[in-house]
Amino acid sequence: MRQLVFEGKGRARWHEASEPVLPSADAALVEPVAVATCDLDAGIMRGKAAPFGTGFTLGHEGVAHIVDVGDDVRERRPGDIVAVPFQISCGTCRWCRRGLTAHCEHFPGSPAYGMGRLCGDFGGMLADRFIVPYADHMLVPVPAGVDPLALASASDNLSDAHHAVSAGLQQSPNADVLIVGGRAASIGLYAIQLARALGAAQVSYTDRDPSRLWRAEQLGARCFPWPDDDRAGRFAVTIDASGSEAGLRLALRSTDHDGVCVNVAMPFHDATLPMFDMYMDGVTLLTGRNSARAHMPAVLELVCLGAIDPTAVTDRVVDWEDADSALADPPDKLVILGPRREA
Repeated sequence: MRQLVFEGKGRARWHEASEPVLPSADAALVEPVAVATCDLDAGIMRGKAAPFGTGFTLGHEGVAHIVDVGDDVRERRPGDIVAVPFQISCGTCRWCRRGLTAHCEHFPGSPAYGMGRLCGDFGGMLADRFIVPYADHMLVPVPAGVDPLALASASDNLSDAHHAVSAGLQQSPNADVLIVGGRAASIGLYAIQLARALGAAQVSYTDRDPSRLWRAEQLGARCFPWPDDDRAGRFAVTIDASGSEAGLRLALRSTDHDGVCVNVAMPFHDATLPMFDMYMDGVTLLTGRNSARAHMPAVLELVCLGAIDPTAVTDRVVDWEDADSALADPPDKLVILGPRREA
């Protein structure tokens, strides 16, 4: 068996590894069908995510085929096609029961696939086969007739965008939404589709990257170049996907009275916030890791209904054997066909 290991900036190589075996009766052994790069993966491969180090198996967004299950697995069967959340969670602890699967009590430190020692060194999805614990809870069935390529990012980026949009629109239904694009590139673009599907009155988008501005316009957003100052108008809901202090300030200062700003890009440094303006305007800032498993069913439903089309955000699709070369200089959203899909 092989797994794709991150060795340093621009370098991912296939390594031989031992065949995984079921560690417990509640686990499943799965084989990838489609694995997507997260926005974070692109940063890691470009050498811009130093906290993660090197020497770990990549991949934490994907759809898989179940090969085998433990004796205690009741709801999933070999042959099922399933979406796999990137975070590991049990489904029964006090946090999981509240839908906060990013903070499962059974897994201190919030382990996740494809992020190395920083997130528990749990392995990655870019492996010929990998283990999923608590399979009945973790694995989300892919409805018949739905192309797995459309759901490859449901594990993380799609669910992250759903969390960001729904958190804002729950407080301000039918609101105008501003998305500040950037390093969390696919999340910002997915958020356009999700905001429109969830009832936003209008979706506006700004970015420093002309190609993403063009893509955002194709997805139905009202697009404009990055403003010269740090305010782009007034919006009840703003989403910062920029990954920069300037972008976060732009989103915060563009948030209307008692509005909500959601930050979705993982910060690698502290930022100075416009706290006085936030206080005077009553702006709420939400940030933190998305509890992906809790949002995945809603994402799958929207895809099944045709309300969103995640494939419109995909830049490139490659075969399993080409994953290492494709990752040397990855696009914003790469989807890798699994060994089964390639065959």
